[in-house]
Amino acid sequence: MKMIDSSLNSLGAKVVVAASSDEDHPPENIIDGDTKTFWMSTGMFPQEFIIGFAEPTMISAVTVDSFNVKHLKIEKNISQNASHFEFVGEKELEHTEGHLQSNAISLNGTSATHLRFIITSGYDHFVSVHRVSVQN
Repeated sequence: MKMIDSSLNSLGAKVVVAASSDEDHPPENIIDGDTKTFWMSTGMFPQEFIIGFAEPTMISAVTVDSFNVKHLKIEKNISQNASHFEFVGEKELEHTEGHLQSNAISLNGTSATHLRFIITSGYDHFVSVHRVSVQN
């Protein structure tokens, strides 16, 4: 399994939707490849963000580096607009004290133009997502 790239934004991927935004921690931080930068939620659930790819992309797994996320659902679509999603995976994340949660979630070689990440619950009112990386 090889990493496509440590930063999705260098591949032309974009965060096209985010449920909340803090100017100090914008959604674009999710795809910059740096775990020191992050996107932070506003404290209500569910929270979601959608990553759009420049073209349909084969994905075997995604790795999510986060903090205080309890349950994460992933959906995908293959259309040009971010609608009509289908479920592809979910994970209950373990609580980590003082360090990032790093979780690989298998997507079984699916093709997607958009991935929607839905944080249905957290270990705290606020959660942060530091990096999403994709394996093909």
